[in-house]
Amino acid sequence: MNCIEQVTTDSYALYNGDCVEVLQGLPDNSVDYSIFSPPFSSLYTYSNSPRDMGNCRNDDEFFEHFSHLIKELARVVKPGRNVSFHCMLLPTSKERDGHIGLKDFRGDLIRAFQAEGFIYASEVCIWKDPVTAMQRTKALGLLHKTVRGNGSFSRQGIPDYLVTMRSPGDIADDNRVRHYRDESELETEARLVGVDRESLECNLLPVQEWQQLASPIWTDINPSDTLQFKSARDHDDERHICPLQLEVIRRGIKLWTNPGDVVLTPFLGIGSEAFCAVEMQRKAIGVELKQSYFRQAVKNIDSLSAQADLFCA
Repeated sequence: MNCIEQVTTDSYALYNGDCVEVLQGLPDNSVDYSIFSPPFSSLYTYSNSPRDMGNCRNDDEFFEHFSHLIKELARVVKPGRNVSFHCMLLPTSKERDGHIGLKDFRGDLIRAFQAEGFIYASEVCIWKDPVTAMQRTKALGLLHKTVRGNGSFSRQGIPDYLVTMRSPGDIADDNRVRHYRDESELETEARLVGVDRESLECNLLPVQEWQQLASPIWTDINPSDTLQFKSARDHDDERHICPLQLEVIRRGIKLWTNPGDVVLTPFLGIGSEAFCAVEMQRKAIGVELKQSYFRQAVKNIDSLSAQADLFCA
């Protein structure tokens, strides 16, 4: 695989390199689930590398680059299994776009996956506090003075989405995702397949919890529930980083994988998706272009071993 650094253990394989090139080295139908937060087109610049998909001039350039990744995902993800991506609608600006409004980035991503044969399977809207967004972005449409002075330019806050696309084809019987309604059902399954009960516990899904996860809107996600990132910042980029909340990742992994499954993130960042995968007894593959993010990701995931040692002491 074409990468700068590589760290591999029994639980994970992390690569510092270009995600498209690294995925080209993965076998066909080798990934059970992929979850990630892609660059939001040209909204933020994470590095000055020409290989960085966020380092683009416009949406067309971004999707031309991103389409190569979707092709690789279509090849490596097993038939009938899922890819989830975190996204949002993108604000436009008068300077860049000629008007103030929104772009349907979420829909553009869905259509890009559909063009490669993926099935639009599911999505959940994740509530975000519009007051916090106003304070952070100073967006014209969220300012109270806008609705007082010219309400036509006011708007609602922009939520996050977790969109899930399914790889086409029939899923093999021995590769189905299994959940257990209660402790007795879990115990029975553990005996039937001859494994330790603890190895299946993370797929215990009582009816009440399922109803929570099946809600089309998640209003209970803590925006601060993220991995540490400050030491991953460099001096030669825009210094923007917004890790995906861990609970969002855990819910995706819980719903759409089994213990021992391979979970892939082509945009490893500081390691959030791989961290949750290893934490939940899955195997993680992660690729990150930026070296400082990659090294922080390794530290974050290695901290799981330190936590386990602490509890065993």
